[in-house]
Amino acid sequence: MKLVTNPPNPFLSEYRELLEPAPQATTEVFEEDTGAILSRNESPDLPFRWSVNPYRGCFHACAYCYARPTHEYWGFGAGTDFESKLIVKPNASKQLRAAFLKPSWQGELVMFSGNTDCYQPLEATYQLTRACLGVCVEFKNPVGIITKSALIIRDLDILKILKEQAWLRVCFSIPFADNDTARKVEPQTPSITKRLDAMEKLSSAGIDTTVFIAPVIPGLNEQDIPKILQLARQAGAKGATYSLLRLNGSVEPVFLERMTQAFPDRVKKIKTRLQEVRGGMLSERRFFKRHQGQGTSWEMIEQLFEIGYRKAGFPPESADSIPNSFTRPGPVQTTLF
Repeated sequence: MKLVTNPPNPFLSEYRELLEPAPQATTEVFEEDTGAILSRNESPDLPFRWSVNPYRGCFHACAYCYARPTHEYWGFGAGTDFESKLIVKPNASKQLRAAFLKPSWQGELVMFSGNTDCYQPLEATYQLTRACLGVCVEFKNPVGIITKSALIIRDLDILKILKEQAWLRVCFSIPFADNDTARKVEPQTPSITKRLDAMEKLSSAGIDTTVFIAPVIPGLNEQDIPKILQLARQAGAKGATYSLLRLNGSVEPVFLERMTQAFPDRVKKIKTRLQEVRGGMLSERRFFKRHQGQGTSWEMIEQLFEIGYRKAGFPPESADSIPNSFTRPGPVQTTLF
């Protein structure tokens, strides 16, 4: 069990300091009757415009999660609140269907988990992601998914239909090559072994899979890149990408606090190496620069990835071509799921 610890919320005018030991962080689930489920991405350096996030906050508790500051908009904290005060959107599939029925929607890639993992443990009970994928099947709308969870195997039946009738790609986030290190940084995620097993099952079923090595944390996991690429390729991945650690907003104090606890002998090295590739800073907010570094150290990481990519036997990179298979069903057709 973790004790409650959150950095000051910049959206609140008050900050309370505890005069006694902090209580334990206990999981609470809140339901939100959302007015819209499609989120429009305005960031020009991301490869998608629309995303679906059935959940706010994430039980996975990854120390580096860039989505932590979004929890502050709701009056919660970016620390333990982010992984213990979870919000679900029970009407997610209803709102997605309503969005697809609008004449303005002509079919476009929808990314699941643009913010928090759509297959976090709550999905096993609420099945909101499954219901939304069912709507995408009904409308034959192309889908991209990024996840750390092996729960995705449950929905193999729907994923196969999406692959056959529309377009689908599943990206597994795997930033570490060994389970022990991953457990210290991503304490409540499925193991690396389980993620690779899920990738292999999907790949064997004909689903296009890729691996996302993110974040690259200089001084901690860059040496894992070749091994991750090798393991992912063996599991059937057809592509791979990577991204440098981002410590935007309140992510920085949360990440540094947890790295100090997990790696007291390495945290100074991590900070120094990150500053080396960030031009003396710990974070970078500018578009097209925030996902990559600079300088000799970063060039070495880039070369490590490129060499590992070729050695693992990945096919040459090619531009994605996503067909517009979107079809608005007639008035008498009902949902399949």
